[in-house]
Amino acid sequence: MPVNEEFKEKDSYRLQHYMAKAGVASRRASEQIILAGRVSVNGVTVTELGTKVGTKDKVCVDGKEIRLETAMRYVLLNKPAGYVCSLADEKGRPVASDLLKDAYSERLYNVGRLDMFSCGLIIFTNDGNFAAKLSHPSAELEKEYIVDTSLPLPRSLADDFMDGIRIDGVFYRCKEAEELNARRMRIVLVEGKNREIRRVFESREIGIKALTRIRIGCVGIEGLQVGQFRDLTQKEVQALLKLCTSKDY
Repeated sequence: MPVNEEFKEKDSYRLQHYMAKAGVASRRASEQIILAGRVSVNGVTVTELGTKVGTKDKVCVDGKEIRLETAMRYVLLNKPAGYVCSLADEKGRPVASDLLKDAYSERLYNVGRLDMFSCGLIIFTNDGNFAAKLSHPSAELEKEYIVDTSLPLPRSLADDFMDGIRIDGVFYRCKEAEELNARRMRIVLVEGKNREIRRVFESREIGIKALTRIRIGCVGIEGLQVGQFRDLTQKEVQALLKLCTSKDY
């Protein structure tokens, strides 16, 4: 289990960095939680992003105390359809992180998202630096999907998607698209706008029966059944970081 060396070296952190190290959320998401007035330090609500805190301060999120975690976790989940990628859901829908609770005591949060009706790979961690690097737009981390449709695919769709399609003022373009058969396509994204694949297919009036993410960077779905998860190896973690840092993050 990797150890967070920074935990032993630093006496103070910016509040959003502390929250990321405590497994609350990524630094960017933690900033929004702070701005929303959900964080207190030593009993006082804090909304300043530059606030410094130390290991002796009492930091609470939504009234619950959080603490720095010394063990870093990197978990790959094959998410089933029907689960939302959030730490909690106000509508009471199943949450993907709940699938990990019995196996991990640390607070883990998802790196990126899959919509509720999609399935496949998503990474969970409590390492804010790792999450920030993988999530940054400049990382250009490839994500590969298999799309199964209810109707035959338009013959031009793969080429059109690679050239770029504008829908309601938003430009969508994939890195790769390959028609595997009349109702199945393989797609590789590097940016991944919200519901990008679904919006493109909807624009051509093609219903999606199943949308599955089968690869994130150098990590694939092989051997991981729906609902199953595993720890990423240190070699995989370093390889993912290398893919991101090679893009001058």
